[in-house]
Amino acid sequence: MEDERYSRQILFPGIGAEGQARLAAARVAIVGCGATGSSLASLLSRAGIAFLRIIDRDYVEKSNLQRQSLFDEEDAAQSMPKAIAAGAKIARVNSRTVVEPQVADLTSETIDRLLGGAQIILDGTDNFETRYLLNDYAVFSSLPWIYSAAVGSYGGTMNIIPGQTACLACIFAEPPQGPLETCETAGILNSAANLVASIAATECIKFLVGAEGRMRRTLLSVDVWENHRAEVSAKTPRSDCRCCGLHNFVYLTAEGRPHITLCGRNSVQIHERRRPVNFEDLNQRLRPHGRVRHNDFVLKFWTTPYEMTIFPDGRAIIKGTTDSAVARSLYARYVGC
Repeated sequence: MEDERYSRQILFPGIGAEGQARLAAARVAIVGCGATGSSLASLLSRAGIAFLRIIDRDYVEKSNLQRQSLFDEEDAAQSMPKAIAAGAKIARVNSRTVVEPQVADLTSETIDRLLGGAQIILDGTDNFETRYLLNDYAVFSSLPWIYSAAVGSYGGTMNIIPGQTACLACIFAEPPQGPLETCETAGILNSAANLVASIAATECIKFLVGAEGRMRRTLLSVDVWENHRAEVSAKTPRSDCRCCGLHNFVYLTAEGRPHITLCGRNSVQIHERRRPVNFEDLNQRLRPHGRVRHNDFVLKFWTTPYEMTIFPDGRAIIKGTTDSAVARSLYARYVGC
């Protein structure tokens, strides 16, 4: 009996039988199926969510297994697409949850197709470019979404309910400048990612069962290693916010996205010019991951089978691919985005 499966959850007064029935009809989209995304998918499928659309353009690698809970060594050996591998695992955990895997790049051109029909969007991404795009789409469509981030021992999460709370652009009016720490360069504790995912999954469940009034109205930040915790109010939208105040959806119209072009034979150029790069710092960060050299004018980084040429203004040429999604992924992984 399904009541027996969810009996301990139904006993919780905040959910009960009525809340469980709502979960059994709920539709959720998860963008990104890395550390936070895979944990979100696992928690929500076990909670009885009816439908999960999992969107990820990446493949399982051995280094993912330390923190990405839906994957195993066989997935890494076969380089399985993360969305496909996650769907297969969830089917063995809860056959009642319908998983729609989408091995796709979320862009302004694909976002309506990939997120249409969801009641709420969850962030499992690794870059601000995609998060600003999600924020634009959610505000434009009046859809709630939950921001989540984890790197090193840090984790952060915030609920965005258009018209009721601040949006991401209210809190971070401009994208972070310069190279950002990523899991590739700073590492990550699996506990930090799982903590953030657990908090975000709970907030998602609150929304789906009708307990919207109990959702947190702050940006919550935690550092599980340094034992730090902070909250910034996100209760009130800013009237001068580019996105929710002025309805200037530059990422949804692709104006906010770095222009990407094919560049010669087997190369892609990322025309990012808002991210000044400190070559000394980036050299130190990249050294464990491949061969690096630089002068005052250019930094070159080799990680088989790719070669990245990075300029002081953040522009980059990536050799070894003509796939813009691969180029974006490499840029986000090693430079930050």
